[in-house]
Amino acid sequence: MAAPPARARADYDYLIKLLLIGDSGVGKSCLLLRFSDGSFTTNFITTIGIDFKIRTIELEGKRIKLQIWDTAGQERFRTITTAYYRGAMGILLVYDVTDESSFNNITNWIRNIEQHASDNVNKILVGNKADMDESKRAVPTSKGQALADEYGIKFFETSAKTNLNVEQVFMSIAKDIKQRLSDTDSKAEPSTIKINQPDAGAGGGQPGQKSACCGS
Repeated sequence: MAAPPARARADYDYLIKLLLIGDSGVGKSCLLLRFSDGSFTTNFITTIGIDFKIRTIELEGKRIKLQIWDTAGQERFRTITTAYYRGAMGILLVYDVTDESSFNNITNWIRNIEQHASDNVNKILVGNKADMDESKRAVPTSKGQALADEYGIKFFETSAKTNLNVEQVFMSIAKDIKQRLSDTDSKAEPSTIKINQPDAGAGGGQPGQKSACCGS
């Protein structure tokens, strides 16, 4: 079988493409800038208004190159952004905890993902601007958690301003994608096991083969 597109080149073990989506003004660009600050490579695609930044991280002994696409300002141009769903391996759904409509629209963004992204794409829900005064909060933490539970995805509240949970969000989704990719790699290998060998023994090697179910 062909190796997955995330396989290593020279300077990294995995290349992971992430996409930031959500309503305009929820702080997607600020989250990206906060996370990628100090990264060694920055790219801008200004002609169509979609930026991506690159940051390479170390995760569980592997070098992971994150290519993070930011659709800020392009929410109205669905025809442009839909093309970017296709290659995405992970999607961060961002809303503003002080803006209830941006939270309510998450279901529409999930519908877009279901239409345009690959079936096994990893998703994570992010309630941004959590540093704001509680009197301005429109979406309780419990409501964000309930929505994440409904879709079976992880949930974080973040603040790009104070750096609350920003690193954790990107690391969490990168870790889950890396796990999925390495599981895919290991599933490709059993085809080399010689199951027809006559001297394999009657009951020796069959149970126990399923131990790779880690589910973290």
